Amino acid sequence: MTAIAFAQPDAAILARRDAIVAGLAALVPSDVLITNPDECRAYETDAFTAYRRMPMAVLLPRSTQEVAAIMAFCQEQGVNVVARGAGTSLAGGAIPQEDAVVIGVSRLNRVLEFDRPNRTLKVEAGITNLAVSAAVAPDGFFYAPDPSSQLACTIAGNIAMNSGGAHCLKYGVTTNNVLGATVVLADGSIVELGGDAMDMPGLDLLGLIVGSEGQLGIVTEAILRVLPLAEGARPVLFGFDTSEDAGACVAAIIGAGIVPVAMEFMDKPAIEICEAFAKAGYPLDVGAMLIIEVEGSDDEIDFTLQKIVEIANGHGVKVIKQSRSATETAQIWKGRKSAFGATGRIADYLCMDGTIPTSQLPYVLKRMSEIVAGYGLRVANVFHAGDGNLHPLILFNANDPEELAKAEMAGADILTLCVEVGGCLTGEHGVGIEKRDLMPKQFTREELDQQMRVRAVFDPQWRLNPSKVFPLENRWMPQ
Repeated sequence: MTAIAFAQPDAAILARRDAIVAGLAALVPSDVLITNPDECRAYETDAFTAYRRMPMAVLLPRSTQEVAAIMAFCQEQGVNVVARGAGTSLAGGAIPQEDAVVIGVSRLNRVLEFDRPNRTLKVEAGITNLAVSAAVAPDGFFYAPDPSSQLACTIAGNIAMNSGGAHCLKYGVTTNNVLGATVVLADGSIVELGGDAMDMPGLDLLGLIVGSEGQLGIVTEAILRVLPLAEGARPVLFGFDTSEDAGACVAAIIGAGIVPVAMEFMDKPAIEICEAFAKAGYPLDVGAMLIIEVEGSDDEIDFTLQKIVEIANGHGVKVIKQSRSATETAQIWKGRKSAFGATGRIADYLCMDGTIPTSQLPYVLKRMSEIVAGYGLRVANVFHAGDGNLHPLILFNANDPEELAKAEMAGADILTLCVEVGGCLTGEHGVGIEKRDLMPKQFTREELDQQMRVRAVFDPQWRLNPSKVFPLENRWMPQ
């Protein structure tokens, strides 16, 4: 997995850079186009900062029509295009190439329509995830997917990677909460997929777009499903001696048919890192911790928590701490939501994103620690335990190429382990460049060929987000 490769830049395109930039300048308002190298540098990487490439230019359009005009021009000129939301991708999904332009959607950030009776919200896709919930909160609604980067990440990026979050256990991930999308295709044509209803007739092309990582088109608008706020919610902290005990408790809760709204896991290193940052009141004398949140009426919450406590007692729980106020609840979630940023204060890290059956949690947690220790590195585990979406943070020194190589190898071993126990390579971060060369671990050549044929229907020349998702040497092209 080390030394992730990019396709060789197209020398002919690079030779025509000045003419291409001049064509773009004639096409859009002057404040849409960025060509200054210092300003473009902000777009050379995303949250997967181990790799970076300087794009030819960056464009920040303000309308679907401007996006369409740019896409049509790039298709005509044979220029690669990389779509970008807020650049929070942890898999390198928004890293450009030298022969590509970046189209960022951050200026497409308006709420267009709130249909309260039908519980839908139409937005431009550059709006942040958190701003969506803020827009409908006064009416008693919220948008369910809540990735940890929700303060910054955009709906466009959420759709591209099929993002989840802490509450996806009960409410589902992005694909379960998006009803429609306006998409600009590679040739600049604009299509409307899905609509206001829960199920639209015809082929489910919207299902293809969600999770397609910017390789089928650029989403500029979306129709989202919003939900009524619960009557009440209460998180509880459960502390255990070992990660294996906590993992076994998770498997037992899910096995009992109980579906909390959220069930988050932290091991001791993660607890210490997050507590030092957020002062959330996390127990420091345990080896692992679960944050389990249930919602409903007071009676419903009490009833469900009683069952969960009984299961936890059967798995050696050492600490049980219920939130008693809105302030305590906010602090508990601040600690969890700040985990990645808090870890970045003490070390560089690679954040993995494998998913496994919850019954395999005790075994996989043990093996992950052994794998990382085998490379002489440390790991902090914080993840969505309820659906088995692992986020081990492999700590390393980014200034040491040897440590980066070891971290990438450890990450590849962990993701391979996820597949071996019946899971998959990604739960919500996408494939990007990080997991691209591991795709054959999960899919046969025939399965990859079918996926690549679908991609080529939308983008026959493979101009959209190149070098991502599919191994470069196995790329399927039309004959």
